[in-house]
Amino acid sequence: MKNLNRLCAEFLGTCLLVAIVVGSGIMATNLSQDIGVQLLINTVSTVFGLIVLIQILAPISGAHFNPVVTLIELIQRKTTLSTFIQFSAVQIAGAITGAVLANAMFEYALIETSTKIRSGSNLYLGEILATAGLILIINLLIAQEKTTLIPAMVASWIGSAYFFTSSTSFANPAVTVGRMFSDSFAGIAPGSVLPFIVAQVVGSILGFGLFKGLTR
Repeated sequence: MKNLNRLCAEFLGTCLLVAIVVGSGIMATNLSQDIGVQLLINTVSTVFGLIVLIQILAPISGAHFNPVVTLIELIQRKTTLSTFIQFSAVQIAGAITGAVLANAMFEYALIETSTKIRSGSNLYLGEILATAGLILIINLLIAQEKTTLIPAMVASWIGSAYFFTSSTSFANPAVTVGRMFSDSFAGIAPGSVLPFIVAQVVGSILGFGLFKGLTR
């Protein structure tokens, strides 16, 4: 039962996170044609929502909502391969469900395919940096026994990275897959997904390496 609760929490958290990202992206384009204003709306909604989701679901599952966060736990032997596979599966399923939910709320087709191409070495570098920072922050706070700060710190980093990275900080393979199903401001074309995920995995390993280097 405990494992089922953890899987449900990961599904729900990732689902609501993507519903927030995609839904606020759609709302942003409905409210303004200014790209800067659209990004600001998307960022503010994501930051507030992420703080809430991590705060309430962390006691149940750890509030990963992100396969690379679970991957780093696997590398550290804090979790098992079976748990990694299960978490990743429900995170991806949750992300897709969240995109469908957001589409339904705004009377879009339930299943869309994004046409927003996001490609280029500069964007991949942005994803590497955003993901490395995310992994570094989480693991440093755990090592420093400051886990109560994780909801605010993680959301703050993601919110900041929305603006300072060229990719607008996806930093999450599951969320990247989910956003493929929204042809909105928050979407990503299918052909852009794999390079983003590769960059995120590279960034997670880099972030973990930095963590180990700082805590020897």
